[in-house]
Amino acid sequence: MDITGAATGDSPAPGPQTWSGALLGATLADVQTAVVVVDDSGLIVSANGTAQGMLGRSFEELVGQDSHDLLHRDSHGHATPRTRCQLRNAILAGRTEHGDSEWFARGDGTLVRLSWLVAPCSGPERTGALVLLYESNPGVSDEGVDEVPAPLSELDRLTLLAETTTQLTSTLNVDEALRRLTALTVPRLGDWAVIDLLTEQDEVRRALVMEHKDGILVEREDLQGPMPPVPQESPMPLSRALRGAASSLAGPATYQGPPDSGIAVEQRRLFTETGMHSAVIAPIRGLRDVLGALTLGRSERPSAFTAADLPLLEDITRRAGLALDNARLYQRQRKVAETMQRHLLPQLPTVPGVNMAVRYVPAPHASSVGGDWYDAFALTDSTHALAIGDVVGHDLDAAAGMAQVRNMLRAFTWSRPEAMPSAVVTQLDNALKHVAEVPMATMILATLALGDDKLWQLRWTNAGHPPPLLVSHDGRTRYLTEAHGILLGTGMIRPRPDAVTVLPPRTTVLLYTDGLVESPHHSIDHGLDRLRRHAASLAHRPLDSFCDLLLEQVRPDDNDDDVAMLALRTPT
Repeated sequence: MDITGAATGDSPAPGPQTWSGALLGATLADVQTAVVVVDDSGLIVSANGTAQGMLGRSFEELVGQDSHDLLHRDSHGHATPRTRCQLRNAILAGRTEHGDSEWFARGDGTLVRLSWLVAPCSGPERTGALVLLYESNPGVSDEGVDEVPAPLSELDRLTLLAETTTQLTSTLNVDEALRRLTALTVPRLGDWAVIDLLTEQDEVRRALVMEHKDGILVEREDLQGPMPPVPQESPMPLSRALRGAASSLAGPATYQGPPDSGIAVEQRRLFTETGMHSAVIAPIRGLRDVLGALTLGRSERPSAFTAADLPLLEDITRRAGLALDNARLYQRQRKVAETMQRHLLPQLPTVPGVNMAVRYVPAPHASSVGGDWYDAFALTDSTHALAIGDVVGHDLDAAAGMAQVRNMLRAFTWSRPEAMPSAVVTQLDNALKHVAEVPMATMILATLALGDDKLWQLRWTNAGHPPPLLVSHDGRTRYLTEAHGILLGTGMIRPRPDAVTVLPPRTTVLLYTDGLVESPHHSIDHGLDRLRRHAASLAHRPLDSFCDLLLEQVRPDDNDDDVAMLALRTPT
């Protein structure tokens, strides 16, 4: 007998218990309704194919995500407040509940209106719920339904202001802050958001134009770019806002007369291209200066902005101004730090026949300068010194200490060009006792010389640093683990060894700092093995591409250290 209930031979027709057993044994794949399985905290643990198709997301994109944050939306496409979400509260409380005609986000950013049913369930090791999703009115199109958002209540306004503060102060990236600002205001308040910014040279740039279209935000790059200068006497709304005057209302008629400036010409074009029939424009003020202006426009919804909308917009731009001020200050400091770092790190020498490349990536959450460094310089016509090191720290003190270590190393190496690398590093270690900015450091010092057999030789000593990696042109790899000694600054007196190896043609040597291989969630052996395997796969790449792809593929995502790399490749 099959489970459809058709009898075979003389077997009796299935009874109720047989049917129930077959149905209860069905898997999620057999269920024709969209089913999402969540644990008791709301995390998605499974979803059947129907749910994946309905939500436009793969199994991997769903599992492990918070069901509320990933899927549930209000009619504007924004995540609904957690405390006011009936679906989430039912899951957490383990209640059976039902909801009608609510919005859910698909993988492509569009919204779909679904009803839902939460059915608590439990297993031997965990509890959770089945969430069944289905169309509210199957076969009925949403076209023609009035989707114009209702006016914001006082609670909605307070919620929007709180979200604005939270969202904008949680990033120090100006571009990301601008995108968050547009996502907060469109389509809640308007169909369009336009942000004009003043540069440090008092030039105007239309930084972002976003349109709400087909349920998603679309960037209009064709309307962005440089703008004419701000006229000092113009009474037009955007000109006044960019001078820091109060917010004001505007419409197509505002800019229909003879233009008084280039900005007025651009504003007329903006209203024509966007079809906005009503707009509000407010200045974005920082602590000391006007940073720009925010324009919100309406083209789809029929209602026009009124003077009652201006206080809310001014509250939003006031918060945006403080956040942008902080982001700009951070980026200015970061630029100064990066400039300092570039000047601290040297230019590469030209070694006839040898290809060389370097990379430096600052720590993602530090001041953009740190203790990682590299160096390469000529000792004689046929011998060059190579060095890489890491001074403890990720701040200006570490950068200052790094510069001292590098300069002393150069001086000691130049004064003794025939000395073994170990002797020079021992001399440097003794000198570091008198350098307060350098508590401890690791480094490799090597010399590269052309032998009598016309093959390049690498001689090196290692002071507590990750070992160099040798990669042959056919992808064979090995770490140079010889000549390993203690790090600098310990105060211990130990002999330092040297080692030498011959570099066959088309051999790549990679010196790097530990930020390339270390991760708080994996062992150093895991990182070294990962580096070795990726370097082997990239052996045929040009050296610059080799370095770029290694950084992209090997550097751990949870890395919080800077990375320095020095690579060389011998000629054919």
